[in-house]
Amino acid sequence: MVQLKTDAEIEAMRPACQVAAETLVMIEEYIKPGITTNEINQLVHDYTIERGGIPAPLNYRGFPKSVCTSVNHVVCHGIPDNKKLKDGDIINVDVTTIIDGWHGDTSKTFFVGKPKVRAQKLVEVAREALQLGIDVVKPGATLGDIGHVIQTFVEKHRFSVVREYCGHGIGRGFHEEPQVVHFGKPGEGMVIKEGMVFTIEPMVNAGKAPVKVLNDGWTVVTRDKSLSAQFEHTIAVRKHGAEILTQPSKENL
Repeated sequence: MVQLKTDAEIEAMRPACQVAAETLVMIEEYIKPGITTNEINQLVHDYTIERGGIPAPLNYRGFPKSVCTSVNHVVCHGIPDNKKLKDGDIINVDVTTIIDGWHGDTSKTFFVGKPKVRAQKLVEVAREALQLGIDVVKPGATLGDIGHVIQTFVEKHRFSVVREYCGHGIGRGFHEEPQVVHFGKPGEGMVIKEGMVFTIEPMVNAGKAPVKVLNDGWTVVTRDKSLSAQFEHTIAVRKHGAEILTQPSKENL
């Protein structure tokens, strides 16, 4: 069952979404060659607590850290460790914050040092794919419309969309209905209604789409070891379209 949110409930989600967004702004200056993902994890954890939040990933279904850090060919759910980032790496930092029982979920792929040309194009395509998906959201559109515009754009650039992982409803639950896949056909799937709140989070591979989960039970990687990039926003469906709840508010920065 999809839980439609009232205006008051969407407002109640706003603090968690804003702190998640501001966490990504905060972390950007630290993402340089030589930092470890464990250090990124500690920075995110401390910042979240200081802002009155709880890092949702920590102990979620046994996940051991406060943030997901996915480097290069890691698609999602990368576990922070002591390996140092290198010049030319890309890293997705996926932040989910809980405040007053509500969740805000967002992620961004960063360049470490100077990006390689193909990595730069991949990241730009992933970023734009997310925005194109958001742009089609309005009452009466379908989830297939979102998936179609993302898939078409990504494949036009000769990249591929991950099939096994998707966006999701969010609110008091970390993962709620509906599931928002990033491929599909226009007019198919669930009809979008005002009051829905969900994430759109396309994972875009430089090579082929298939992925696999490593033995730790969490880390998802591309089967062909090609690079993968991802961007994510939490959005609310309003009368005239999507409102991005995880867009950082300038007055809070």
